Amino acid sequence: MIRVVVVDDEALVRSGFQLILRAAADIDVVATAGGGQAIQEITRHRPDVVLLDIRMPDVDGLTILRQLRAMPHPPTVAMLTTFDADEYIATALREGADGFILKDTDPEQLAHLVRTLAAGAVVLSPKVSRAVVGGYLDNTAGADATGAAEADAVARLTDRERQVLVLVAGGLSNAEIGKQMYLSAGTVKDHVSAILTKLRVTSRVQAALIAQRAGLLTQADGTS
Repeated sequence: MIRVVVVDDEALVRSGFQLILRAAADIDVVATAGGGQAIQEITRHRPDVVLLDIRMPDVDGLTILRQLRAMPHPPTVAMLTTFDADEYIATALREGADGFILKDTDPEQLAHLVRTLAAGAVVLSPKVSRAVVGGYLDNTAGADATGAAEADAVARLTDRERQVLVLVAGGLSNAEIGKQMYLSAGTVKDHVSAILTKLRVTSRVQAALIAQRAGLLTQADGTS
């Protein structure tokens, strides 16, 4: 059973997400909360996945994200947004968000996205992916220097780690990567941990964007 906490300042949004997700037999929404109660409820219920509104009037979603990332065993966090070009997206990415989901996501897709998050894969709603990638790659201060440093970090990965990184960037979960590479999920998890450490990032989304920036995905496609 995948344990989920939904954090949003609007009660209607919280109840809507709860209703949709509880219809799935393998998902349990253990709590919903506004920003002010988020950390308390998450600490109490220890969910696998947190769906966190990126903008709230009482406690900002980015503040909560930073607090969650500082926990010894943080949950997987996907930011909820109503905008495909939200100016907070790049900041949330740098703070270690594991995914971005638009609030108007098709209800039939929501449970699938939660399962994908719980499995350790990258989740980007189609409408938000371009804003995430474009904002991160185009607006990062010192983009040239950053790109050179990222390329050096990618070059220090082993061949196997680069293969895993390409599949991570493709949105595959650890189990899916293991199946494709004939590795156990535990071995893949170890490779992913090593990749995040070597790239000095905290989330698979960040690692995926570095892979794109370093040209790994183009190389994997066999294009120039």
